[in-house]
Amino acid sequence: MAQTTFPAETPAAASYQQARRRLPMARALDETRAFPVILIGPVLVFFIVWNVVPLLWLLGVSFYQYKLTSARPAEYIQFENFIDIWRASEVWGLLGRTLSFMLLTVGGATLLGMLLGFLFWGSGKLPGRRLALTLLFTPMVLPPVAVGTFYRLILDPIFGIANFFTEKLIGQRFDFLGNKDLAFATTIAVDVWMWTPFMILMTLAALASVPKAELEAAEIDQIPWLKRIWYVILPNGKFILMLGILLRTIDAFKTTDLPYLMTNGGPGNTTEFVGLSLYRTGFEAFQMGEASALAIITLLIAIAFASIYLYVLSYRETRAQLQ
Repeated sequence: MAQTTFPAETPAAASYQQARRRLPMARALDETRAFPVILIGPVLVFFIVWNVVPLLWLLGVSFYQYKLTSARPAEYIQFENFIDIWRASEVWGLLGRTLSFMLLTVGGATLLGMLLGFLFWGSGKLPGRRLALTLLFTPMVLPPVAVGTFYRLILDPIFGIANFFTEKLIGQRFDFLGNKDLAFATTIAVDVWMWTPFMILMTLAALASVPKAELEAAEIDQIPWLKRIWYVILPNGKFILMLGILLRTIDAFKTTDLPYLMTNGGPGNTTEFVGLSLYRTGFEAFQMGEASALAIITLLIAIAFASIYLYVLSYRETRAQLQ
């Protein structure tokens, strides 16, 4: 390992040599190969205790018929919980609604976020820009519990302010959360409203990562905006954008609090998604084996989404290496 040297007469040399004499153990530790392992050790312990151990416990419980409130001991039933989920038509409908909700909310938030991100990126001298961005980011920092309660009151068919305006404008009131034709779309709209600021932030971060030299060269060559976005901005900012889309996809797939507070999964099961079904199975029916099996399936689907995004990100590089 390279040693730092100072001229013998400088104060820095004296203090450096004094520190080395006082800390022989630290110096010896710094020169060993175990030093990186010691640094990362606490993180590994934390990860194992709070992630690996609960995951293994969850996997083990999924092979048992285990009701938390029952006096009977847990019964080992092998893969029956997974087979029941595979055969249940309700579960396939649940997954279909969840995937539809995920695609519509992530797609809507991404399109609006990119549009507004480009708008604010090109308006650096606009008066009140910082205030407008601050107001736009407000929904993102609100807890989903507050958002769900807030919109449940706004959309109330009798006392809600939304129906007050609809009655004044078109002379009619709507049961946004109690009508099966409106509840699903209303839940999607609220989720898009809440998470569009996140995609604005990711879009601005992606645009900030684009080299200014390439943008200036594209402007000098008078390249159209669509080609600038496709050939200059996206290749440089796609990693940040795809990271934002991945995080939103996983979060939308397991969303629970918003539909629970707004509609409680209703009317019927119109807005019941995987996260809410897991909550009801595990913490209302106390069927821990079934809930664990569904949670494992949900985890595998989330891992599949992450793998797809990573493949899309590295597709060009992989293709170039193969060629």
